This record gives sequence, structure tokens and C-alpha cells, in this order.
Amino acid sequence: MPGTGGAGMSSDPQSLQDRYAPNSVCFGCGPKNQKGLRVKSITVGDAVIADWTPGEEHVAFGAYGSGGIISVLLDCNGNWAAAYALMKAKGLDAPPGTVTAEYTVKFLRPSPIDRQWRLTAWATRMDGDRVNVSGELSVGGTVTATMTGLFVAVREGHPAFDRWR
Repeated sequence: MPGTGGAGMSSDPQSLQDRYAPNSVCFGCGPKNQKGLRVKSITVGDAVIADWTPGEEHVAFGAYGSGGIISVLLDCNGNWAAAYALMKAKGLDAPPGTVTAEYTVKFLRPSPIDRQWRLTAWATRMDGDRVNVSGELSVGGTVTATMTGLFVAVREGHPAFDRWR
């Protein structure tokens, strides 16, 4: 994983969601969605990292997390990695509204819910307003799922154009 600068060394301790999207109602990362997952992503070098603690309601079987919940978490953190990369590359004051265009998750092993989960995502390629992102979910230092995705900044008139405002 490129550009993380070491564990615990945050470039910006305030979450991207709280700084740029305090009124978002996104199920995965919206601060205003009381029933959502409320992911809080921070920047660490070129990576976007979020620590998240699952509860019993996030179980798929035994004491292991739901693949659907894992997918939502990786998608939201990946989307923020894309928006942050575009913001930096274009010298913007705020991230553009971005959406998921393509997305793949690979489940490598079950993710236990008795420990905190770490989501990490980073841009791997940018082409105009399109950003390829890779990411992973780790539990106790073991990677349990990975993702790749294509995220796209939308233009005015798209329903997600003002999603962060």
C-alpha cells in the first residue's frame, strides 16, 4: 500500500466526512444518517483510512461480518479515496461529487466482529475525472477482503453533484 506514512501518522486527524460532508445522509459514511454505518475516513499520506467497529447486528454467520456490510464499508472508503485524490490533483478546496462506476470485492477469509476493522484505500490511476482505487479490509493486521473500483466525478445536473455540500 503506497504512501501511508506509517500507522497512526495522520496527515489530517479530522475525518473527510466531517470536514467536507457534515450533512451527508449516505448509509455508509453520512454523519447525518443515525441508522447508517457512519464511516470516518482520514488521510494518511496518499491513503484514506477508517477504523470501524462492527456490532452483533452486522453478523452474517457465527461471529463473522456480513459481506454486504463489508462491501458498503469498502465502497464508501474507496469513494472518499477517489474524491480526495481528485481534490489534491486538481488543487480544489473541496472534493468533487463522485460515484461508483465499477466495483469488485474479493472476500479472502471471514472477518471477525469481535475486533475493530481497518479500511484502507488509495488511488492507483487517474484519467481526467475517473479514478481507479484499490483497497482492503484488515482485522488484527490480517487482510480479510480487498476491493478495486472505478469512481467518477459527476457533472452539474447529476443527482450526486452536490453530495458533499
